[in-house]
Amino acid sequence: MSVEFAPLNIPLRRRLQTAAVLQWMFSFLALAQCCLAAFVLLALSEWWTLAVLYAGWLWLDWDTPTNGGRRSHWVRSWSVWEYFREYFPITLVKTVDLDLKKNYIFGFHPHGESRPYCLLVSVLICRLVFVIVTSCPCPFLSSVFMHILTTGVLVAGAFGNFCTEATGFSQLFPGLRPHLLMLPFWFRIPFFRDYIMCGGLVSSSKSSLSCLVSHPEGGNVAVIAVGGAPESLEARPGALTLQVLNRKGFIKLALKHGVELVPVFSFGENELFDQVENPAGSPLRRLQNRLQTIMGVALPLFHARGVFQYSFGLMPYRKPIHTVVGKPIPVKQTPSPSSSDIDALHEVYLQCLTEVFEQHKHNYGLEEHQHLKFI
Repeated sequence: MSVEFAPLNIPLRRRLQTAAVLQWMFSFLALAQCCLAAFVLLALSEWWTLAVLYAGWLWLDWDTPTNGGRRSHWVRSWSVWEYFREYFPITLVKTVDLDLKKNYIFGFHPHGESRPYCLLVSVLICRLVFVIVTSCPCPFLSSVFMHILTTGVLVAGAFGNFCTEATGFSQLFPGLRPHLLMLPFWFRIPFFRDYIMCGGLVSSSKSSLSCLVSHPEGGNVAVIAVGGAPESLEARPGALTLQVLNRKGFIKLALKHGVELVPVFSFGENELFDQVENPAGSPLRRLQNRLQTIMGVALPLFHARGVFQYSFGLMPYRKPIHTVVGKPIPVKQTPSPSSSDIDALHEVYLQCLTEVFEQHKHNYGLEEHQHLKFI
């Protein structure tokens, strides 16, 4: 296989864009391991009192990720996110005004790639901690370390639009505060939890979502990647398959609180990575489904480009991402929704999502015959 190397005379701004995406990938592929390693090593050093103090803070702050998180406008406005946006680039498209006195649930599609953490780099970074933790009698520490070595999820469009101000969310939707929901487990990792909360990330638990959408003064936006990590097994260039037919938990919660649903489709999200062919029924797909059942996460075999060459690697391709925010769907509050209530609203949601896709697909390079497929 021939390797296409990057030219030496690339403008500095493009170099900075690549560096911004590289640090973003490091943040979600290795930063959690490094944070856990730092905490354990700190606890075993002569500075162990700092670890004890932080552990006390962690205990006091344990519920913050389920109570709206702790956003930092300063972190969300870092210049590095502007370079991150320019790399693809990422664009946030507004279709209608949203009432700042209301709370909303944004259903984000597609999920994009779910990236396995079983990387040699991660193992090398944390080998020392692995030896210490896996031999530790504390099951919590052992499970934490094993989990962060095996799973991780990055969605470039969702992160760039809703965890930073690079695409101008606050200017497009003044008065609204976006919160991207993430697996609760990540908020148990020392130091890492504090960093991701600065961007507006919060726990994806039911109590966390309920806290956001029940805010009496309104203004909260809960962003949910509806398809979840399993949808990433379908993610590849040109793919339009969404796992939504059995995803009704957010519909039920919307009915309970009477919060409006907003379908969001991110054109180009699946174009960032190639994936090894894994058609349904193939040995690879059966293995992935089996691992997903055992571990609770999807493990797609993805690849794209490198930092200094364009032929292979884990860096995403430079493909434009256009995230379109659709019209809100009015929801009548139903404290105890029945199955028929949930199914009816779910059907309306799928229709509205389809409309968002069909109305905008021609603007972003898709053909008339291309349509969404729900599974």
